[in-house]
Amino acid sequence: MAKNLFKNILKSIAAYFIRGLLIIAPIAITFALIKWALEFLDKILPMSIPGLGIIIMLFAITITGYLGTKLFSKPLFEWFEGLLGKTPGIKFIYSSIKDMLEAFVGEKKRFKEPVLVKMNESGLMKIGFITSKDLFQFLNEKAEEHYGVYFPHSYNFSGNHFIVNKKNIIPLKANSTDVMKYVVSGGVTGLN
Repeated sequence: MAKNLFKNILKSIAAYFIRGLLIIAPIAITFALIKWALEFLDKILPMSIPGLGIIIMLFAITITGYLGTKLFSKPLFEWFEGLLGKTPGIKFIYSSIKDMLEAFVGEKKRFKEPVLVKMNESGLMKIGFITSKDLFQFLNEKAEEHYGVYFPHSYNFSGNHFIVNKKNIIPLKANSTDVMKYVVSGGVTGLN
């Protein structure tokens, strides 16, 4: 009897410890990551006042965006992109990063059509985003029957792109940002 009581007490203590860990760990890890990011960014422009380097950097990036939009406009930007486009190796890196950033936050957002895709006959389904509906450059005769769908990976900022038959695609009536958070979190973050 005393042995069972002792086991129950240990199980309760272990359960409370795990619950406490589930409460404290996400908060502690979030603050640690924020602190690390702020310290890292502050080291880029070292100043005697902590945080001043970050503020100056944010201000400089914002001013650069404003000047790039208002003063320098397209010709200078297109010239710079053309210069990068002619540099071997750099063209690939620059265009890949630019396209990925524009897909998430640019004016040409690509991940705005969330879909559910039937992956096999047993009912396995995967969440993805339609990225292209015009596939005539790849599929001549069957192009109108297929879409390009991007499937992001959970807990990562990578994914796979597949050509999917339209009959296997079910549009989702949900906010694309919420769907992306849901997929990237491995389904832990709920859809609102």
